Amino acid sequence: MTLQETENAFETILLQHDDGSDGSHDIHHARRVLLNAKEIARRESAEVDLRHLTAAAYLHDLVNVSKDSPQRSHASRLSAEAAGPILQKLEFTSEETASIQHSIVAHSFSANIPPETLEAKILQDADRMESVGALGIARTFYTAGKLSSLLFDGDDPFASGRTLDDKRFATDHFKAKLLGLCQTMQTEAGKVVAEERTGFMHDFLNQLAQEIGAENSW
Repeated sequence: MTLQETENAFETILLQHDDGSDGSHDIHHARRVLLNAKEIARRESAEVDLRHLTAAAYLHDLVNVSKDSPQRSHASRLSAEAAGPILQKLEFTSEETASIQHSIVAHSFSANIPPETLEAKILQDADRMESVGALGIARTFYTAGKLSSLLFDGDDPFASGRTLDDKRFATDHFKAKLLGLCQTMQTEAGKVVAEERTGFMHDFLNQLAQEIGAENSW
């Protein structure tokens, strides 16, 4: 099976699994993660298994667990397990399947599993690039809407005198997680892009602070 045939097969499979209920983890997200992964590999001049990256990008969110679910930290493991039969059906070897499953498990921020292969490092960076910059801002407020969270704490929007609570206040998520993601990137190419996009998020927060008459201490 050629690389293009492999990609077409995963497109078909993911379209069957995507029920359109989560716009932040749909097939368009998977496509962007694959594009990010390919770009990182190109910038790194790295010799990677593109069939591996294609499979991992399409299947990394195969089992989607809500952000407010107690099972959230297990989502990547569940996705890796569900990916196994699909990979075998598409004639990936046992070794290839195990390696792709590792990439899927390790991509997750909440799982906190270190990536051990170059492909796993690239996938983790490619997925985290979706959480910074303009996309990161859009996804934060999209998810907050789904969870019925508030935009920010009107009395203390930048948590200068309270504990961060990004389940209750959407803006808290920037300080709790997103602004620090650039420090977790595994590749040099990923770090460069993440730092650029993090700068954009700082600009957004500064503008927000100005518009609501607050001081941004982040």
